[in-house]
Amino acid sequence: MNLKELSIATFNLYNLNEAGLALYTNPEGWTPQQYELKINWIARQLHTLKSTVFGFQELWHAESLKKAFVAAGLDDEYDLLTPPDATGRKIVCAAAVQKGVLSGAPEWIAAFPDKMVLRSTGDDPQTPDISVNIQGFSRPVVRFRIKPRDTSPEIHVYVCHFKSKGPTKVFTEAWFKADKATYTRQATALGAALSTIRRTAEATALRFILTEQMKNTDTPVIVIGDINDGQHSNTANILTEQPRFLVGDSVGGGDVALYTAQTLQEYRDTRDVYYTHVHQDVRESLDHILVSRELYDNSDNRIWLFDGLAINNDHLNFEDHKVDGSTDHGVVRALFKHKPAKKPA
Repeated sequence: MNLKELSIATFNLYNLNEAGLALYTNPEGWTPQQYELKINWIARQLHTLKSTVFGFQELWHAESLKKAFVAAGLDDEYDLLTPPDATGRKIVCAAAVQKGVLSGAPEWIAAFPDKMVLRSTGDDPQTPDISVNIQGFSRPVVRFRIKPRDTSPEIHVYVCHFKSKGPTKVFTEAWFKADKATYTRQATALGAALSTIRRTAEATALRFILTEQMKNTDTPVIVIGDINDGQHSNTANILTEQPRFLVGDSVGGGDVALYTAQTLQEYRDTRDVYYTHVHQDVRESLDHILVSRELYDNSDNRIWLFDGLAINNDHLNFEDHKVDGSTDHGVVRALFKHKPAKKPA
């Protein structure tokens, strides 16, 4: 396999489950008509944004993803990476890789690294102690390897889906029930804080894994997924380590840094039109493609050159996604060309 172009897409499937199976508190799930609309809409996106790698979030049932690829006429062209427990009972991350590109078997990372600690007595005497006890990812992270060229190193790909911004429902907790008069009016703030803490912990756990793999190595890495936070959020900053984006003839590249494709595209556009989610008329970018220095233009370790980003997001202008089977997220695709940096003589 010696690809000249490498395309990466991230795709939130908006609760893709078999018709009639429960979704959260909805015991009836999608009707057969709604399900057919979803499969056909997803199939059109797959066909339009045909990519070397797709990363998927909000998949419930592996059979549904398979049906979408069949409907797109792409089932013979891709290896589908779904966990054994993708049987419609919970949400999983998944992926699809163009045949001949996958190297080895995928794995799903559920637990946080053993040595990751979120505990501190504070930076100064005025700062109270803090301790966060979260042991795993809400949605296990998919990790797999691809080898798009025989003469280039394998690329390690991670697909993630972090905790949403929606406030955690606390009304079933014992402490809430013990003092409903107080906590009912505080539920939104408390729930939002819990969601933020969980999402931050998940970003930190993935960053811990990434740093262990990337430090003092030349391992190409791509992280794709719905991090449920924006380009300049603390969630994104933890994941990327906030690298400096170089311009002009400056070269470099951070050893453990990740570069967001959104920023790479902004350097090429005259205006920012990037958004992948709309909530209460607020347009945000929650879905990201992050790449290591081996896929960063100005890196002297560059193997792949960024060649543009596309987002299918027109469907976000309509609130009822049951009508056309669409998702409530934009679908993001980044393209890279094989063009290693010229090493100084």
